[in-house]
Formats: sequence, C-alpha cells, structure tokens
Amino acid sequence: MSVLGGSSDVQARASLPFTHTGSSWGRHRSLVGHGPSSSSSTPGAEKREKQYQAHQGFGDHHGGVTSAHTYFYTDEAKCDQHMETFLRCIDASSGSSEDGFSAIKLTALARPQFLVRFSEVLVKWRRFFHQMATEQGQAGWAVLDTKLEVEKLQEALANLGIMSKAESQQWLAGENVGMSGTVDLLDWNSLLDSCTKLSRPLLIPNRKTGQLEPLLSRFSKEEELQMKRVLQRMDVLAKRAMEKGVRLMVDAEQSYFQPAISRLTIETQRCFNRSQPIIYNTYQCYLKEAYNNVTGDMELSRRESWHFGTKLVRGAYMEQERERAAQMGYEDPINPTYEKTNEMYHRCLDYVLEEIKHSQKASVMVASHNEDTVKFTLRRMMELGIHPSDKKVCFGQLLGMCDQITFPLGQAGFPVYKYVPYGPVNEVLPYLSRRAQENRGFMQRANRERDLLWKEVKRRLLTGNLFSH
Repeated sequence: MSVLGGSSDVQARASLPFTHTGSSWGRHRSLVGHGPSSSSSTPGAEKREKQYQAHQGFGDHHGGVTSAHTYFYTDEAKCDQHMETFLRCIDASSGSSEDGFSAIKLTALARPQFLVRFSEVLVKWRRFFHQMATEQGQAGWAVLDTKLEVEKLQEALANLGIMSKAESQQWLAGENVGMSGTVDLLDWNSLLDSCTKLSRPLLIPNRKTGQLEPLLSRFSKEEELQMKRVLQRMDVLAKRAMEKGVRLMVDAEQSYFQPAISRLTIETQRCFNRSQPIIYNTYQCYLKEAYNNVTGDMELSRRESWHFGTKLVRGAYMEQERERAAQMGYEDPINPTYEKTNEMYHRCLDYVLEEIKHSQKASVMVASHNEDTVKFTLRRMMELGIHPSDKKVCFGQLLGMCDQITFPLGQAGFPVYKYVPYGPVNEVLPYLSRRAQENRGFMQRANRERDLLWKEVKRRLLTGNLFSH
C-alpha cells in the first residue's frame, strides 16, 4: 500500500489524497442559485438566520473544533498559495493511483467572511420562499414537495409591493420558470441571480417594525471579485483533476459556511460532472437537514443531467456548532443523539444507492469507520444488484483505523481507500483528534475488543495453551 497526503498547515486537513487498497479493482455559471436547503419561515426562522451572521468569538474557530484551522485572511494571496498546494496534491494522487481522490477545503480557497455573507444571502432567499409557502398552506412540507402556485405567488409579490403582477409575469417568463403553474425551491433558487441584478432592490416589510427593507442586499464590488476568484480557483483545480484522472472531493465545514460551500460546489459539478463524476460534494449526516440537502441536490442533478458525486460523513464540528447556536440564539443544527445521526446516515445512503440502481448517474464514497454502516451498505448493494465492479460505491477510512474493515473489503473486490494526513505533528494531531471524536462509537467497540483479547490471553496462560486455539 502506498500512502500520500498533504503537508503542513491547511494541507493537514484539506489536501489529502486517498490511496486505493482494493486489488480486484485493477487500480490501487450562475453565481448564485440552485442549492436547496430546508429553511423554514416559522417563527424560529429569524433565530436560524443568525446562524449565517459573522461572530467575532468564532473568528478563528479553534475552540471546540478538532479539525484543521479555518482561515480568515487579510488578502487573497494565501488562497492562491493553498490552490497551488492542492494542485500538487492532485498530481501526487495521480502518480500513486489511476483513480484516486484528492480533498479540498473551501475556507482555504475563499475568505470565510465572504462564505458567511454568501450563505446569509442564500438562506434569506430560501426563507422568503418558505414564508410564501406557509401562506399557501404548505408549512412543514418536504423540500421537494413544496410548490408555490404561480398565480398566488404573483398576488403575494404585488400585495407586498415588491413588483406588479405584470412585472412578475415578465420576470418569471424571462427566466423560463413557472411554466407548469408552480414554482418549487429549485426553480426559486434559479431566480436569485436575476433578483440580485434588478435595477431596484426588492423591499419587504419587516415583521417587527413594519418598515420596508431590502430582501437581499447586493454584493459589493469586492465581494463580486471574491466570488469570481473562488470560482476561478475551483475551475483550475477541477481541470487539473480531470486532466490527471483524479476525483476531487470538496469537504464540508461548519454549517454557517455550508450553504455557500455547497452552492459553489454545485456550480463546479454542473460544469465538470457532465460525463462522469469528477467533483464530489460532502454531506454531514449529523445535521438535521442532511436528507433534505442530499435529496434536493440529487433532484437538481437529474434535471440538469449531470452526475451526482457525494461523500457521506457523520460530521465533527458538533461541540462548536452547539456552542455557537447557544451563544447566538438559533436552533441547534445537530441531531440530538448519535443514534439519530446513524439513522440519518443510513437514510441518505439508501437514497443515493436507490439512485445508483435506477440511473447509474450517482456515485458515493461511504466515508465511515462504523461497522454497522459498512454492513448496511453491503447488504443494500446486494439487494439492489449493485456490483463492486460498477465502481459506483467506494469506501474510505483513515490510515491506521479499521484495517479489519478496509482489507477484507479490498480483498472482496470493493473499491476502498485510505485517507492519509501527514505533516508536522502539531498540525496533524488536531485532524486525528477530530476523527477520534467523529468515530467515538468505533473507539468504544475497539475497547471492548481489547478487553476480549486480554481475557483470551489470560485464559490461555492459565490453561497452558498459549499457542493453541
């Protein structure tokens, strides 16, 4: 087995190629728009909106986070340096494996302040959609089932003084939206570009004060430049990955960055996943909205006919997410228990596996050290007729963890990868600590296994049969 990884600092988390260990596999732009979420317009929505506001106390993100650093920059130079590091890691992954992976971290390619700001814009737009859906009697509906009736939407926009019915008809027709008589969240998100470019701001009444205020504030020239730069960096990385035969995984990060990260990732997927999955988005299944995010993005890939590439993880920012939610007064975005997270993981995974069976235009990395999850995946693959040689499902574990899972999978013909961080000890340890936290259930099983082994050693010593079975 060959091992690869990034180097110091940001690379300790973000630039980590995967090394394949399975022998039988033969080989060891719209700026804003579609990414759906499940924001709500219920009374708690204003609290949840606080989730996407900058908070000085979490500016460096060290407290309660056992991962690599999230970087806050004073200029763009560091972002370009990180891009160069990612390029070297893509090259290294290509040199080690014909079908490797490399992972990137968007807070290394864009200013985190911008990602928070962009996330806030996306969430406000979606929240307005759900507010109108509630007024049409669709509160609490599943994301993809929520559809605004065009006639009622136009009336609502006119009543709010946002635009006349004639203007809204022209607006929707110009964007080729609402032709079926309804507008769903994916349609609505596609309108965001034109909305931010209207000659006058969209004004809606503030619920508390009654005063009209902009629904969306426009990006400044500097923010538009930042958007352009991060898309350019992702474009450079995606082109290198395609050229080298490497798949590029965009890591998930804190939930208040994630709407922007997912939006930018989807933009890149739309361009590069037309014929095969080059770009993989990461979904954190400890989030309450994980299933809605997976199903919404999957539906978008169906409509636009590109390949849906995903990595499923449980997630590891739990302590910081909960602390921030408590301090800023919004709902905890994390599932209440580890068991609920396991249920969410299996639900998301099963949805992707069903898509693989029916369309062959989805691929998934099962990034898990949980034996039950691996067994669940193998069972569902067998039931759905998904063969390892289809190369649609692969497994990933951290080097040094769960070899009792990794190697049997590889020997049985399943594509399985080892995630390899390396660098200065003080920069790699936080990442390893994160994995231990994320996989504490696995660690508990390891303790039980150690106890059983020790009991067996003592039994053999007492019976004088140390080397017998």
